[in-house]
Amino acid sequence: MRKQLLAIGAILFSTSLYIMGNGLVGVLIPVRGHMAGFSNLTLGFIGSFYFAGFVIGCFAGPRLVARVGHSRSFAVGAGISAATVLLQSMFVSEIFWILLRGAFGAAAACIYMVIESWLNDRATNENRGRIFSVYLTVNFISIILGQMWFATANPSSFVLFNLSAMFYALCLVPLGLTQLPPPHAAHVPKLRPLRLYRISPVGVIGCIAVGFANSAVWTLAPVFAQAHGLNKGWIAIFMSVFTLGGALVQLPLGRWSDRIDRRIIIAAVCGLSCLLGLALATFGGTQPWTILPLIFFFGMVALPLYGLSVAHTNDRIARADFVETSATLLLINSLASVVGPTLAAVVMGWAGTGALFFYSAAIHAAMTVFTMVRISIRDEPPAAHRDPYEPQPEQATLATVGFDPRSTEERTIH
Repeated sequence: MRKQLLAIGAILFSTSLYIMGNGLVGVLIPVRGHMAGFSNLTLGFIGSFYFAGFVIGCFAGPRLVARVGHSRSFAVGAGISAATVLLQSMFVSEIFWILLRGAFGAAAACIYMVIESWLNDRATNENRGRIFSVYLTVNFISIILGQMWFATANPSSFVLFNLSAMFYALCLVPLGLTQLPPPHAAHVPKLRPLRLYRISPVGVIGCIAVGFANSAVWTLAPVFAQAHGLNKGWIAIFMSVFTLGGALVQLPLGRWSDRIDRRIIIAAVCGLSCLLGLALATFGGTQPWTILPLIFFFGMVALPLYGLSVAHTNDRIARADFVETSATLLLINSLASVVGPTLAAVVMGWAGTGALFFYSAAIHAAMTVFTMVRISIRDEPPAAHRDPYEPQPEQATLATVGFDPRSTEERTIH
């Protein structure tokens, strides 16, 4: 395994650098926009356009790769990413930032698609699970490191924008030096969301709920922290603690869900997310020792919901449908993520910044009720049909599905 990790080390190093830039920008943009007087609705649009661009990139990316290859596609994505954040530092304009974040989202999708395709191409049935785990670990660690970089400079200056652009430029170096052969061309499977809803209503609605709720939190939580009087250092810690909570609990919680009806775990985490959202909105206050434990536990219960929803859906399908199912759930989640930030911003504009977590609580409460109703009218899947839980990355493309260890078709998506 050590030789295999060394072989993909350049890809993982490029991944880490790029995601560090994303972790930094994810905190910087809402805080800087808030300081510039952008309304919450504008910040919501900025987040929504990022996710809209990401969805477009997921489908345009394979065509770009087919035309110019993986390495050049990666370079295009990294170049656009660096250019957009530098332009944001030069022109602090609401419309300009909205459009730039859309372009950045499309570029990010190309980057993730190339990375995941390359890792999938190097994975075999024997090492697929370990490569997938290492990739997820790199994701979480890099996001947290990027978020912590936010505390190193004044968000009103150009320094942090330049730093993120530097990460995007440097991520080209390890991949540019790799001698790994390029992967095969990507293939987009057939997507049938209505059919999938009839098979697994809880799984599909769970992915929609995650898109509505978590995309809004990722986009607007830095503004919530800023409005509650946290300085730049505490804002960085606030977002890092949120991410860390989700990272630590995903695998233990998922393994627990392997033993019982996953819908019970889904209902439990949604119910706790509702309660913790209400607590954050009501009692968050301005003291770090109050707000940090709350956001840590909120991350522990809110972030694993996507992986649990995917796992529950896969329990109800034939193994041959795994790729189509996971790709459909990813698309559903991404489309809901386009709506989430803007919808949350409307609620915040009406009821104040703290309403971000009232909004999140309402979605999780609805998901709790829906799941409990489904438990009462339909039995859990037979134990023989249940596959082991696997954590899922927060940002992914269709290429991720191919090297998920639950995939039975080793080369379905590259």
